[in-house]
Amino acid sequence: MGTRPEIIKMAPVHRALRASRVPTLVLHTGQHDQMAWPLYEFFGMRPDHVLPLERKSDSLAHLTAVLVEQLHGALTGMRPAAVLVQGDTTSALVGALTSFYLRVPVGHIEAGLRTFDIQDPFPEEANRQLIGRLARWHFPPTRIAAANLRREGIAPMTIHPTGNTIVDATHWGVDYLKALPDAATAVLPPGLATLPAAVGHQRIVLVTAHRRENWGHGIESIARGVRRLLESQSGLVVVWPVHGNPLVKEVVERVFEGLVCGQGSRLLLTDPLNYPALLWVMSRSWLILSDSGGIQEEAVSARVPILVLRETTERPELIAAGAGKLVGTDADRLCREFLALQHDRDLYERMRKARNPFGDGHAAARIVDVLLRDLPALRPAPAPALAPAPVAAVETAEAGMS
Repeated sequence: MGTRPEIIKMAPVHRALRASRVPTLVLHTGQHDQMAWPLYEFFGMRPDHVLPLERKSDSLAHLTAVLVEQLHGALTGMRPAAVLVQGDTTSALVGALTSFYLRVPVGHIEAGLRTFDIQDPFPEEANRQLIGRLARWHFPPTRIAAANLRREGIAPMTIHPTGNTIVDATHWGVDYLKALPDAATAVLPPGLATLPAAVGHQRIVLVTAHRRENWGHGIESIARGVRRLLESQSGLVVVWPVHGNPLVKEVVERVFEGLVCGQGSRLLLTDPLNYPALLWVMSRSWLILSDSGGIQEEAVSARVPILVLRETTERPELIAAGAGKLVGTDADRLCREFLALQHDRDLYERMRKARNPFGDGHAAARIVDVLLRDLPALRPAPAPALAPAPVAAVETAEAGMS
């Protein structure tokens, strides 16, 4: 794992493996390095190996080449019985490919997501299809994802529907924050210090936009739509954690330049939020506008309606359940859909109360059950009558976190 979504979605699996006393190594591939370490700390994970990822260009070819060489060396040294990869990043694809080269079986968490358009999202759609040809275990989060795999000729006995581990992570995180005294002060950055006062008085809208296919005109159009809403809706507060990529950040800042003081005070542009802060904002939002894949799942888990800023989604279950709606990036359409939700309370409540199609919060346990059944090398020895002190300490710590 190496990106923010991977770490969040792998954390419940890591916890479940350790609870089953399976020796588990975490390999950090390093794409989202600054965001990664607070996440590892939040979830109680410590990477056992960190790749020295030094990128000399933004090209996918360069990233792939560097990851192949470094992962090959790391896995050769680790000699694992199995490798787990998550989702559709370049590091997930390279992790599966390198493991295949070393004849190590691969488990694909969040398998089977498809838009069936190899260019959208790019390169994620190609990545997840290619991982599907390499994995031994496929852990689709939904029935639709499992059906996609079967249609592609994947052997049914290797497909194990589990639900999505993001539900496990979101439930754990929200419960953790609820139990934390003065959570807002503890987790929010200084740039959001005014936000708690808005809760219950104004409508908070969380915006995230970063996908490669939206760079340029798409991001600009989203920002123009959000600006128009701020200028016309007095009860609105927008929180936009802006992606650090200059192709995103410079466009967003340019569109909002010159926003008048009163409206500007209701626009909170921040650096990317760490996971606890994002969960705090998300769980208190009236609406989410996002082109992210993971936030589509987190939104319905937190019971917040979402307008998806894309033309396609590999998570059609969200749309079918009525918890979200595809609106693309056109500023006019974005404003229309926002106002429709604002004026139609029944529609808004149906979206908020939609059944979560991504699972019940027990996906990680199901994944571990399959691995323990199928791979004898992972089965832990029976616990001795008196457990060694280090094991007892670990179990006590984990019990306190759950």
